Amino acid sequence: MFSCRRLIGAALLGLAGAAMAQAGYPGIGRAATPKEVAAWDIDVRPDFKGLPKGQGSVAQGQDLWEARCASCHGIFGESNSVFSPLVGGTTKDDVKTGRVARLTDPAFPGRTTLMKVSTVSTLWDYIHRAMPWNAPKSLSHDEVYAVTAFMLNLGGIVPDDFVLSDRTMAQAQGLLPNRNGTTTDHAMWPGTKGRKPDVQGSACMSNCAAEPQLASFLPDFARNAHGNLAEQNRMVGAQHGADTTRPAGTPPAPAATPATAAAAPAALGLLGKNGCSACHAQDSKLVGPALRDIARRHAGRADAVEYLTGKIRGGGAGVWGEIPMPPQTLPEADAQAIARWLAEGAKR
Repeated sequence: MFSCRRLIGAALLGLAGAAMAQAGYPGIGRAATPKEVAAWDIDVRPDFKGLPKGQGSVAQGQDLWEARCASCHGIFGESNSVFSPLVGGTTKDDVKTGRVARLTDPAFPGRTTLMKVSTVSTLWDYIHRAMPWNAPKSLSHDEVYAVTAFMLNLGGIVPDDFVLSDRTMAQAQGLLPNRNGTTTDHAMWPGTKGRKPDVQGSACMSNCAAEPQLASFLPDFARNAHGNLAEQNRMVGAQHGADTTRPAGTPPAPAATPATAAAAPAALGLLGKNGCSACHAQDSKLVGPALRDIARRHAGRADAVEYLTGKIRGGGAGVWGEIPMPPQTLPEADAQAIARWLAEGAKR
């Protein structure tokens, strides 16, 4: 009888908790499934918890690097004029000591990734979740192991025949040049003793100062000094930029013709959806050329749509400078729509 009452009491408590959880938003939401949780729970800790099984060799990583990574990071990790170098600045002595001497050398101002990173798990985790730039999370676990192994080999950390895996990750960690370069002296790490944190703060609960109201405006003499701000912002989010080609307080420019108005927002939406806006602006050069410049170069070309679709999908190098554009994985229909918009003048 006693155990039965306990079971009934526990059941009633569970129902009460569920009712309270639903009180604010009844009928909304559900518990995440194990598969959904697993899709988000991909982080790898410095103690290698969360590291999936798999392996990849330096040789396999070299092939992947040249196909998927070198366009941004260089054949030898030296990177190009946009991205910071990944490799360099470390020595064999650093591998032995676990501290990169050049980090405290004012005569060597460069700071590469392998000089700063203190855990191999950081490299693996970032490559896994964010690379390659144009298709993050597209690498398999074995491919991430291989690319990480090749990067470590470029830095002289592991030999040419090394195979990085969930079983050899600790071995690679023991050779990382800056593995002993971390510190807890900043007193921000849990359990740190002997030093107060640099910043002391407390929540204001009474006699609080009024929240200041800040405002700013763009002086007339500087209004269009750097081009139209409205055309230099992504078409997502709250900040779209002011039309600096017109005086402050005037209404926006007249709307485009119906045909252009219908095509331009669709194309601009595809640019944002497929990540094109990260490298290309409407009227100014970013990583890649301005979209209007691309449209001008190919104006009047009979096969402009077909040509531009091929360049978008296949990538290219040397036409607009030293920075190559890697192949893009967007759908064929999206590529054709963007190419058609460019061929018609890239009108907004």
